[in-house]
Amino acid sequence: MKKKIILSALLGATTSLMALGAEQASLYKDPRIMGMGGANIAVGGYSGSVFSNPAGLASINKKNGYIVDILGFGLNGSSGFGDFATDIGDAETDDEMTAVLEKYAGEHFHIGTDNYSAISHNGDLFAWSVGLLAASDVNFEAHPNGSTNGGLLETTSRVYGGVIVGAAKEYSTQIGHVDVGVGLKFITQKSYEGALGLSELVNSDDIAQTLQDKYEKESSGFGLDLGVTYHPFENTIWHPAVGLSVLNIGAMSMDDNFGQQPTTVNIGASITPEVKYIDKLVLAIDYVDLFNENSIRIYNYNDDGEIVTFSDYTDSDFIKRLRIGAGVGLIDTKYFSTQLNVGLYQGAYTAGLDMALSILKLNVATYEEQVGTGSVDIADRRYMALLSIGW
Repeated sequence: MKKKIILSALLGATTSLMALGAEQASLYKDPRIMGMGGANIAVGGYSGSVFSNPAGLASINKKNGYIVDILGFGLNGSSGFGDFATDIGDAETDDEMTAVLEKYAGEHFHIGTDNYSAISHNGDLFAWSVGLLAASDVNFEAHPNGSTNGGLLETTSRVYGGVIVGAAKEYSTQIGHVDVGVGLKFITQKSYEGALGLSELVNSDDIAQTLQDKYEKESSGFGLDLGVTYHPFENTIWHPAVGLSVLNIGAMSMDDNFGQQPTTVNIGASITPEVKYIDKLVLAIDYVDLFNENSIRIYNYNDDGEIVTFSDYTDSDFIKRLRIGAGVGLIDTKYFSTQLNVGLYQGAYTAGLDMALSILKLNVATYEEQVGTGSVDIADRRYMALLSIGW
């Protein structure tokens, strides 16, 4: 009996009474930005900037005209997820499944897919972007003694998508120029949060389907995003910028299910110094969720792995909210461009490579997500790749 655990991609991030696993809320992580430590609030320049600061659309290079990103497929996952999924799928008896849960006890595993297709343009009057998002968010955590029947496999999960639109306009002043942006988004999702006991894991031919049948909930939310980026001292070689964004204003609670997006205030700063022999250098630092609106959900389960009660607790970890990054553009021509990215995200290194060859784009990155309470964090090293067609 071969149990399927990852094919439907309908599962998500884990938390529990015994070992917490929670990450800060997000809708889309662009590998171009994550390679730079996730710092983009005062940088912008991408269609994906609408997820950090819509004012960043005004930094899209005007000479590129209409920017189209379509047919992109993104995949991201934890190191070791393949072995974990294989072992769960191969376990056919109570003893074998208990051994697997013991082997991976307390570890956090993630896998996700996403596609963000967008059309963007920075014109003489204003910059704008319209995009469609489709994504899945899959995370697990195993507990060998989570219930009287021998163990639990926890998950909170979502499959989601929606429409995102953004616009930004530049205003000139005597002390620099100011970019003001606004974004609107509508997201609908199916979420899955709960756990399966040992008997369900062993007797299920399709664990993903079992979780879907037991826990699926539908919800949706509408959000408003506001942002501003100030560019002082434009005539210097440093080209500094500071940014502020307020994201997810409105009904993004998703009926209190997993996947809710709290309203957050985020700040950032960057410089883009002029350096000989390279096309572009960007240095950036962000601090997100200034007022600690993200929360961690702690579940209490019964013996069958069903949620009895849960409580939400705020997390105020400083390092979790800090992003530092650098991007070095080596070549930028009509038919080929490449940029190297490095950074610090939640206290751990990030790295990435962006390449474009004619209409084919490849973006790869690695970063480490800290899940848990802050005092008892679990490091989850993840790798991501995005292959798309664009011009």
